[in-house]
Formats: sequence, C-alpha cells, structure tokens
Amino acid sequence: MTELLLLSNSTNPDAEPLAHAPLAEFYEGRTVHFVPYALADHAGYTARLGEAFARAGVSLRSVHTEPDPAAALASAEAVWVGGGNTFRLLTALQALDGLLALRTAVQAGVRYGGASAGTNLACPTIRTTNDMPIVEPAGFDALGLLDFQVNPHYLDPTPGSRHMGETRAERIAQFHEENEAPVVGLREGGWLRVSGDAVRLTGSALVFRRGEEPEECSDGLLTPWAPRA
Repeated sequence: MTELLLLSNSTNPDAEPLAHAPLAEFYEGRTVHFVPYALADHAGYTARLGEAFARAGVSLRSVHTEPDPAAALASAEAVWVGGGNTFRLLTALQALDGLLALRTAVQAGVRYGGASAGTNLACPTIRTTNDMPIVEPAGFDALGLLDFQVNPHYLDPTPGSRHMGETRAERIAQFHEENEAPVVGLREGGWLRVSGDAVRLTGSALVFRRGEEPEECSDGLLTPWAPRA
C-alpha cells in the first residue's frame, strides 16, 4: 500500500526545519534515504536535514554518497525528497535512472516523504510547480504516486495588492485550460498524508477542479476528483 507524507514547505517562520512534520510517526524507526538533488549543495543540504531528522529520532543517509543512487533507492526502507528546484530535481533523477527505481519501491510499500519540490515529484507531472526552469528535463512526467496535482506554497491573493502579475489561482486556471487533473493548492504549514486510496489533509488547501469554483478544505479527508458538494 502506498504511504506518502507530502508537505507544502519544510520550514515555518521562527521554527526549526521540519519541526511541524510528523516524521517520527510516519517513519517509525526506519532508516531514511534522502534525495538532495533539488539543491546544488548536496553535502550541506544533507547535514541540515540530518539534524532535523535526528531531532525526530530518525536516521538519515543521502543517496548522493552512494556509488549507485538508483540501486540505493530501490533497496531503501524509506525515502525523503527535499525541496528546492523541481526542474533540477527531476533532471537529476532522470539522469540517474532514479525515477523508475523510486516509483517501484514506493509502490511496493517503501514510505515516501517530501516537501515542496519533493511533493511536486509525487504528482503525475511537475506542471504545477512554482519554480523557474533553470535546467531542462527530458519531459515533465514525475512519479505518478498521486492521481491529482499539488501546488505547494499556495498563496491566496492579497486584498488591495497593487501587484499586476498573475495570482496563483489564475495560473492554476490556465493549467486547467490545457489539463484535466485536479490541483490541490496546499497552503504553508500543511501536508497531505496518503495511505492507499485515502488522502488526509492537515492544515488548509484550495481544491481546484476544471470547470468548477475552487473548494476550501481544512483538516480531514480530501477527495480531489469528487465533484464539489
């Protein structure tokens, strides 16, 4: 059964990284293989995340130190995919043949956690990321562990703002001009806990469905494909 923990963000204001995440409960003593490729400094990123996981009593080791990262992912007990730039993350995993290894492992029961770019990677594609395409991946298909899209770091429009650019809601509306999949706009501090077919939201989110008004959701079960009640 697929088990996922997908965060909007890894750090809340005035808090240590991942202090809000239920890491100990989710990983239950498993050694976690860390995927650091969304940032350029793999060693520094691993050190920072290692401290965060240690505070939760969870052991972390990075796949970038392994001679064969894809093989390490295939044999992992559990995985955490860090945030950063989603295009760089996907491109690196494509080059390492890591996508298939990771997808196969998670579908076989390996627990998958991630924040921001790591949450984007769990979706069918990375088309709802907020990141700049600083590198060019060989296609946008991601792990497909969900049957809907997530937009991490979802921002509501600021009343009275003089910003003339598109709001996040407008960008998601443009996505739905070309795509069918629902999009969960996951606000900061929130996460999705997926267990098999059940998706539970902690925090708050807007669910965008093609041709419908967005649905405001908070703590509880989430059904992105279901029509709005």
